[in-house]
Amino acid sequence: MTDHSLSQADNGVTIKYDHTIPKIVPKIAIIGGGLTGLFTATLLERAFSQQVSKAGMPQITIFEKSRSVGRLATRYRTDTQTNKNWQWAFGAQFFTAKTDSFSQFIKPWLDTGLLQPWCAEVVELTPANDNQQPLNIQQKEQWDTVHARYISTPKMTSWGRVLADELRFTTVKFRTRVAPLIKKQNNNLQDDSTDNKTELFDDSGASLGGFDWVICTAPNGQAVELMAGSGFTKQAKTSKPQMQACYTLMLGWDDIEHQPETLNNTAALIWDVAYVNDSPLDRIFIEQHKPAHGDLLPSVTIHARNDWSQAHVDEDVQEVQAQLLAAAQQALNWNSDTAPSQIDCHRWRYAATIVNTDDKDNFKESGILVDNTHQWIVSGDWCGQGNIESCYLMAVETVAAINEVSNK
Repeated sequence: MTDHSLSQADNGVTIKYDHTIPKIVPKIAIIGGGLTGLFTATLLERAFSQQVSKAGMPQITIFEKSRSVGRLATRYRTDTQTNKNWQWAFGAQFFTAKTDSFSQFIKPWLDTGLLQPWCAEVVELTPANDNQQPLNIQQKEQWDTVHARYISTPKMTSWGRVLADELRFTTVKFRTRVAPLIKKQNNNLQDDSTDNKTELFDDSGASLGGFDWVICTAPNGQAVELMAGSGFTKQAKTSKPQMQACYTLMLGWDDIEHQPETLNNTAALIWDVAYVNDSPLDRIFIEQHKPAHGDLLPSVTIHARNDWSQAHVDEDVQEVQAQLLAAAQQALNWNSDTAPSQIDCHRWRYAATIVNTDDKDNFKESGILVDNTHQWIVSGDWCGQGNIESCYLMAVETVAAINEVSNK
C-alpha cells in the first residue's frame, strides 16, 4: 500500500506536517484548475477522508475560467487520409521529482502507466549562420530513470483530467472567471451562512457563494490583479516575482520521409531533445519519440527563449511565428521538399518566474502567501521554483497552513 502521508524530505531534513482535521470542516474555494489547484484539492480530500465521519463532508469548489483542467496543454490535428494525429505538448514538456514526498505522490500514476519516465537522448544544436558556420549537433546527455523526466500519456493533459476525475468531494466549475476580491464588508451571503468569511463573485457580478478559505492558484500576474483591491496583507510580495513569456512553435510533417535529414533516422546522431545555441529558440522536442507516442505523425515542439519571447510578447502572433519559423529552418535545415506541412504558434504570457535574488526577502524561499485575518492564500508554482513539483510542494504548504489556523 502506498503511504500518502504528507512529508517533505530535502537536504536530509524530513518535515512532517500535522494534518489533523478540525471538528468543523471549512468550506474552501480554489481559484484556478491548474495542477496547483488540483494537487491542493487532492491533498485536502486525503486529509479530510481521515476523519470525514466526525467532521462532515468537505466542501471544496474549484473555479476554472477555461473549459479544462491541468494546464499541461496538448494540441493535435488529424490527417483525414490516414486518421493519424500530429500532437504537440505545447506547455510543459516533462517534469521531475526531486523530493521523496513528490516521488511518493506520483507513484500510483506511475504504477498505472499514466505517467512514464522519458529516457531521451539530448543534444546541443548550433544552427548554421550567415558566416558560413555549418549546422552542428553534439551529444549532450541521456536522461535516465535515476534522474527521471516524466511525461503524462497518451497526452500531457491526461494527468490533469484523471486528477479531476478522482476527486470525490470537490466540485469543478468550468468557464467561471472569479472577479477581483474586495475588502471585507458585511456581505449578505445568499446561503445565509454566518460561518463563511468571504463571498466570491464572477465577472458578471453574480455571487459564487461564501467560503471560509479562498486559495488563489492563478499565475502571478493574474494573482496580483485578483488581490489588488482586497486588502490582502501579503499583496506587496505578490508583485515581487516577474513573469516572462514563452512562444511555442509547433511543426508537423506528413511522414518520416518528408522530414529534413536533421530529424529523420538517417541522421548521423539520433536525438529526442535539442538545446539550441545562438538562436531565438531554446529547446526542440520530437514528440513521436516519447513513450507511448509512437503512432503519431512526425511532430516537433519548439520553445523559444523566455527573454526573446518577453521582448516580443505584445507583437502580432503571426509575425512572431514567421520569425520563429525562419529560426527553426536554420536549426533543422529543411528545404522546399522537406518543409513542414503543419505550422502553428502559441503565446504564453506567464511562463517563467524571475525573482530578484539580491532581495534578502527572497520570494522563492517564502513559499505560499497566507493572510490569516481574511483566511486567504496565494499559491502556485511561481511561489516556489516555477515547475510542476513546486505545484505539489505549495499544495502541501497550503494544507498545513489551513490546518494550523483551524486547529487553534
